[in-house]
Amino acid sequence: MNQIVTAQKKFFQTNVTKSVSFRIEQLKKLEQVLKENEQLLNNAIFKDFKKSEFDTYTTELGIIYSEIHLACKKLHKWARVKRVSTNFLNFPGKSYIIPEPLGTTLIIGAWNYPYQLSLSPAIAAIAAGNTVILKPSEIAVETSLVLAKILNEAFDPVFFKVVEGGVLETTQLLNEKFDKIFFTGSTAVGKIIYEAAAKNLTPVTLELGGKSPAIIDKDSNIKVSVKRLVWAKFLNAGQTCIAPEILSLDSRPA
Repeated sequence: MNQIVTAQKKFFQTNVTKSVSFRIEQLKKLEQVLKENEQLLNNAIFKDFKKSEFDTYTTELGIIYSEIHLACKKLHKWARVKRVSTNFLNFPGKSYIIPEPLGTTLIIGAWNYPYQLSLSPAIAAIAAGNTVILKPSEIAVETSLVLAKILNEAFDPVFFKVVEGGVLETTQLLNEKFDKIFFTGSTAVGKIIYEAAAKNLTPVTLELGGKSPAIIDKDSNIKVSVKRLVWAKFLNAGQTCIAPEILSLDSRPA
C-alpha cells in the first residue's frame, strides 16, 4: 500500500494532472473503457445482485456517463482563475481564487451501487486534477473483480489504481497519508475512517446511509404518492440508502 501511495504522490508532484487537457483525456478514456466492457460489467453485477441490464444502465452506468460528460463540458470553467475583490487593508493588491487539486485521493466505495458510488467520486477527483486509489466494496465480489481488471489494465497505477480487499486492506490504506478521503457506507464505519484520517488531518467526505421520512397529508394524491414511494422504496431491490420511511398524517393506510 505504501508503495502505491508513494508512487502516486511522486506522479502528482510532476504537475501532469494539473493540465485540464490531461484531465479531460483521462475522463474520456474512462468512459471508453467502461463502454467497451459494458457486457463484462453487466454480467458481474448480475452475478452479485441479479440486476438487469436496464437497471444497471439507469442506476449505475448512465449516471456515470452523464457525470463524465458534465465534467468534460464544464472543466475549463471550473479550473479557471477567478478575480475577486480586495479589501481595503490589502489595497492596492489584487486578489484571485486559483483552483488547485489536493493530491492523492482515496475512494472507498459501497456495495449497493458498486459502479456508481465508486466511479462518480473518482470522476470528480480526476476532474479536479488528483490521482486516485479506488477501494471497491468486497461484499460485491464480482463487480470489485471486474472494476480492478478493466481499470488496472487501462490506467497507469501512478495515476489511477483499483485495490481489492476487505477490512485488512482498507485498514492498511487508512494507515497511509492521503490528501482526501471519500467514503460511502454506514455511520459506524464512517466514524472509524474519520478517526484514522484525523491522525493526518486528512479532509474527509462521508456519504452515510440514513432514514428519509416521506409524509403523506390528507390533500395528497394517494395513487401517485404510493407509486412514487414504492418505486423509491424498492429501487435496486430495496438497497438504496435514501429509501423512504413512510409516515402518514391521515387515517387512511398509505
